[in-house]
Amino acid sequence: MQERLQKILSQWGIASRRQAEQMILAGRVRVNGTLADLGQKADAESDRIEVDGRLLKVANRPNLIYLLLHKPAGVVSTCSDPQGRTTVLDLLPPELRLNSGIHPVGRLDADTTGALILTNDGDLTFRLLHPSHKITKKYQVWVHGQPPQKVLENWRQGVLLAGKKTLPAQVKILKTRANGDKTLLEIVIEEGRNRQIRRVAETLGYPVIHIHRVAVGPIQLQTPQEPLLSGQYRPLKDDEIDFLQSAGSDVRRQTCQITDKLPKPSRKDLTKKPVG
Repeated sequence: MQERLQKILSQWGIASRRQAEQMILAGRVRVNGTLADLGQKADAESDRIEVDGRLLKVANRPNLIYLLLHKPAGVVSTCSDPQGRTTVLDLLPPELRLNSGIHPVGRLDADTTGALILTNDGDLTFRLLHPSHKITKKYQVWVHGQPPQKVLENWRQGVLLAGKKTLPAQVKILKTRANGDKTLLEIVIEEGRNRQIRRVAETLGYPVIHIHRVAVGPIQLQTPQEPLLSGQYRPLKDDEIDFLQSAGSDVRRQTCQITDKLPKPSRKDLTKKPVG
């Protein structure tokens, strides 16, 4: 079955859809001995596809990996960093981070801590990050001062950022320091514009002190049965993976046109390990 090369590479866990496009443009991908073009189609089973000189073989198709990482502060949410900073992949053991195509789904600011999904399922990543896809993320946010209800209501209804109003958000106070110098908020949002929470808080006059993501949809960073310390990861449970896949199903129907006849690789069985 012929499919676009970037889709094949993402389905095989070689790279995310966007990274695969960059690899093709950089001349790192060949089909039947010829440099590939962006948008070119191929058949993973009958065509000879090479990435950096390495042949893709059906028998060597990697198992799909789905992890939840408790990202520490000071770690960047990228696969590599030209400035030499620690990346989220540096927190994983070699058998997971090398030649597996694993990458973060979205990003957290370097100073932000908490829940971050890692996977080598590039097709899932594409669907979850598609603009038409909405999935809630829950944060605990310390801000300077004590915002009144009027400010919180403005936040809930949406705030103009660069001429565009943010989507409605759930915002409530969890606790306030006795002297009123800082307040802990719980914030639930669907969109993820660049540094959105920090920019909204600054606009409303209550700058952020710290942001911690506690959940992605129903996927909780901390549970009584399986607490995750900073820098630790765990494999996602089957129901959590199913949620992510079903959450992106509308995007799949609209843009990917994947049928149920496609073979599905097995999910890699992983155990939680301390990292970092």
